[in-house]
Amino acid sequence: MIPNLGLVFFPAFDWMLSPTHPERQERLLYTRDQLVEEGIFDLPQIREYRPRMADIKDLERVHIGVPSIAKLITPAHLVSAGGCLTAADAVMKGEVKRAFALVRPPGHHAMRVVQGIRGFCTINIEAIMVEYLRAKYGVKKIAIVDTDVHHGDGSQDIFYHDPNTLYISFHQDGRTLYPGTGFPNEAGSPAAWGMNLNLPLLPGTGDDGIHRLFDGLIRPILDEFQPEIIINSAGQDNHFSDPLASMSVTAQGYASLADKLKADIAVLEGGYSVEAALPYVNTGIILAMAGLDYSQVVEPDQSSLRPQGINCNNRVDQLIDEVGQIWSNKEKTRTQALNQCGHQWQRNKSIYYDEEGIRETQKETAHYCNNCSGYLTIETTATNTRFGNQKAYIVIFNSDTCENCRKNAMNYAAKEKKNGKWDYVLIQDKVKSTVEKL
Repeated sequence: MIPNLGLVFFPAFDWMLSPTHPERQERLLYTRDQLVEEGIFDLPQIREYRPRMADIKDLERVHIGVPSIAKLITPAHLVSAGGCLTAADAVMKGEVKRAFALVRPPGHHAMRVVQGIRGFCTINIEAIMVEYLRAKYGVKKIAIVDTDVHHGDGSQDIFYHDPNTLYISFHQDGRTLYPGTGFPNEAGSPAAWGMNLNLPLLPGTGDDGIHRLFDGLIRPILDEFQPEIIINSAGQDNHFSDPLASMSVTAQGYASLADKLKADIAVLEGGYSVEAALPYVNTGIILAMAGLDYSQVVEPDQSSLRPQGINCNNRVDQLIDEVGQIWSNKEKTRTQALNQCGHQWQRNKSIYYDEEGIRETQKETAHYCNNCSGYLTIETTATNTRFGNQKAYIVIFNSDTCENCRKNAMNYAAKEKKNGKWDYVLIQDKVKSTVEKL
């Protein structure tokens, strides 16, 4: 019998931002103690896997580090990402039906270009797994459902131009919580409009609200998109006891959501109520993913649980209508936007690395082509990094970028190299899984 669920644990004993920081090893140790106490690892439906280390090339399919990704990470980051790849392999090889990577450091705030740590994240472990699935197994259509209370601005950034990745994030409204982004109008670039769906919820939204949203919008969209694989970016800080947010979801709410979503692979993200929530939320999710009874999973103390106000469901209904329209009209809007922008589309971004005080500005340009998906260029300037102030010009080739686009892009890069404005001119090639300095 094939086990229903594979579990990968990596608490990263040697990595923390500080001994008292919310993102520390105890996040997983209390959970593991609870699972051992409940006998979860003894169940025939569950198999545990040891994580392996990812390679730098796995990271460089996704990230461009300035000056290099290798200089910005620790071995713990390679194991965290490798734990996700281990989970992916277990599912794709048919060893288990589903998998859950309970690993840290987390990743969904890490963007395509990396200058340091932001939102506790340096590399985006889900994005690394997505591109690994494509490179090794040829998977094309992938859906990511992000259930973290914070908007996954890094995942949004990485997949903003990708029409084959559906990214859906529900989160506490960015006007009330870090990182201050994640609104419905952030729906993707012209070539991928409607594939990035943000659902900002009012503080205080609980089980009823998130299930109303899932049943009324997320499930129908997933059914229509028909992804080959569903990934749950499984943040657990919507819990009512989480110290960093203001939502009202319970362990039962999370478990029943996991039961409905039926993700092929889940990856742990946030969740900082180390004792009061995480052991129970994780237990509930694990049982649900394994097809086992989770009805008895209840937090020992629900005294701080606030009832959800009616205004929360009113917001949910507004989002179902507004974002549902974005999804329904995506093809028409995409065609119009591409016709209007011609062969190029640009956006300017200001990015703050809260853990290191780095301020970055980017000008990102999508170069479109009638024969391929084109390529990207990014001009980035960052201040106060570990390496001082840095300027880089970056060219990003997609897996299908045609020879003519490659030639044009390399000519631009050579000119930028010659003008001496940049500290680095970097070329990311997804076919080679490399980032090289020109």
